[in-house]
Amino acid sequence: MSQVNPQIEPSWRDELNDEFNASYFTSLKEFLVEEKEKYKVYPPGSQIFNAFNFTPFNDVRVVILGQDPYHGPGQAHGLCFSVPNGITPPPSLVNIFKELNTDLGVPMPSHGNLEKWAKQGILLLNATLTVRANQAGSHQGKGWETFTDAVIKKLSDKKAGLIFILWGKYAQAKEKIIDTQKHYILKAAHPSPFSVFNGFFGCKHFSKTNELLKRHGFDEIDWKLENGLFGKQ
Repeated sequence: MSQVNPQIEPSWRDELNDEFNASYFTSLKEFLVEEKEKYKVYPPGSQIFNAFNFTPFNDVRVVILGQDPYHGPGQAHGLCFSVPNGITPPPSLVNIFKELNTDLGVPMPSHGNLEKWAKQGILLLNATLTVRANQAGSHQGKGWETFTDAVIKKLSDKKAGLIFILWGKYAQAKEKIIDTQKHYILKAAHPSPFSVFNGFFGCKHFSKTNELLKRHGFDEIDWKLENGLFGKQ
C-alpha cells in the first residue's frame, strides 16, 4: 500500500489519524491500488491531499466544498474548482471568476490556479478526492465521502466562526454535519453553466466572506489572481 500512503500536512495527519487507521480507509486504499492498475486516476498521488497541504488545520478560515475532481488530463491537482497553471479554466471556474468580477471588481485572471486562495486559509475541499480519467463520479461511494465528512465535522467541532461556502445541492447536503450555531453558511446554486443563473450569479459570496472575516478582526481574503486577463466581462 506504500504508493497510496497519505502524503498530508502534519497538523492534518494528527487530526485525522483515526480516519487513516479506520477499516473503511484501508478498503479505500485497496480500491485505489486496483484502480490504478487498470485505469488512469486523477489527481496524481502526490496531489490527492493538496487541499490539506496548502491549508493547515489551524489556518482554516473558509471552506469551499466541491464534489469531484476534474476528470480531464492535467486538470485535477487536489483543490476543488482549481486547475494548474497552463490548463484552461473549466466553465464552472470561469463563472466563479465572473461572479468575483461583478461582486468585487476583481479582474478575470489568465489562469485557474487557486493556490493563492488556499494559502490564505481557504480549504478547497472536494467530497471525493480521486476520479477515474474521463468518468465523472467514478470514485463516489468508495469511502472518500466518509473521510471528507469526518474532515468537515472535525472543523465544525474544533473551531468556531468558520465560513462554509456551499454551492449546489450536493455541497448543501453537508450542512447537516456543520454546527450552524458556531459557523457561518453561505449557500447558492452551483456555478455550473446548467445552474449558474439559478442564484449563483449575484450571490456576492466573496464580499460577504470578507465582511464576516472583517467583523471578527481577521484579514480579508485577497481574491485577486495575477497574470492579466483570459476573458472579459
